[in-house]
Amino acid sequence: MRAIFALPILAILSSVYASAGDRAHDFRRCTFMCDNRECRNHSPTPLPLALRITKWTCLDNCKYNCMHEITTNLTAAGKRPLQYYGKWPFIRVAGMQEPCSVLFSLLNLWVHFHGYSRIQKMIPRIHPLKTYYLVWSVASMNTWIWSAVFHTRDTPLTEKFDYFSAAFTILTALYFTVIRFFHLYTPSTRALPAPARIMAFRAWTTICVVTFIGHILYLSLPPRFDYRYNIIFNLVIGLSHNALWLLYSLPESMSLLKRFPNRLKTYCPRRLANKAAVLVTLTTAATAFELFDFPPWRKAIDAHALWHLVTAPIACAWYHFLILDASDPSWKEIR
Repeated sequence: MRAIFALPILAILSSVYASAGDRAHDFRRCTFMCDNRECRNHSPTPLPLALRITKWTCLDNCKYNCMHEITTNLTAAGKRPLQYYGKWPFIRVAGMQEPCSVLFSLLNLWVHFHGYSRIQKMIPRIHPLKTYYLVWSVASMNTWIWSAVFHTRDTPLTEKFDYFSAAFTILTALYFTVIRFFHLYTPSTRALPAPARIMAFRAWTTICVVTFIGHILYLSLPPRFDYRYNIIFNLVIGLSHNALWLLYSLPESMSLLKRFPNRLKTYCPRRLANKAAVLVTLTTAATAFELFDFPPWRKAIDAHALWHLVTAPIACAWYHFLILDASDPSWKEIR
């Protein structure tokens, strides 16, 4: 789930607009000279088609070439590479700034597309949670599309679409999880749900909609994008989601929530509880790739790219778990 529910938040930690590399005098001098030589003369050097398609400008290309020239010199001198505009120096491929992250984002997109198909096929149409799972799956696919676009070409617009879609996916995950655990869904029968349940569902839906709209409006206001707030927002939402699934995995004697309809709080197939605990643990452990950052290996794969890679199998496991959870016999009694 974009990085399964809570992980997308940590992608934001690596993005800031100013870094040691782009503030360095050598980089600024190199860029200035390249700009005058290649871009501001009477016959600017034409860019390859791939760069024009991905919206590189002559100045952008100067910055890219200067970044790698300085990085090569630092590496030859045995020094650690610098970051530029919040990113490590990556080898560009067909205009893509971070080709491995693009590839792994597309891998996650495929996992969610496959998961969507499995939900359609394996969860009955009348299951009260099926629609919520499908909406979350579509939101996740949208997130990974924008992740691929953002890692192809980092611009203020692609950055916002990447961050906003990630926040929407995380909030959608929390939204359906609260509905699932507090049984706010509408039973797939002719019987009407209790008025209190209807009111709680409407209130929770309104809270989530207003929260997301307010989040987008605040981050869209000048003078700048508030990265710190964005991190905190996603952390709170993601950790709240994970906490609910940890409650699901508690032993029967410590149950705080009624996990399944028409069952006691103590009812929970152990295999499901264990899977939930493992998945939350793996999801959290995967954040180590974001916390322990390192320069890209062969200027291609860094910790963030590896994080994108490991989220794919974890997302696949989450889909398997959700389908198992939805297949419990207790759900048939409310249809």
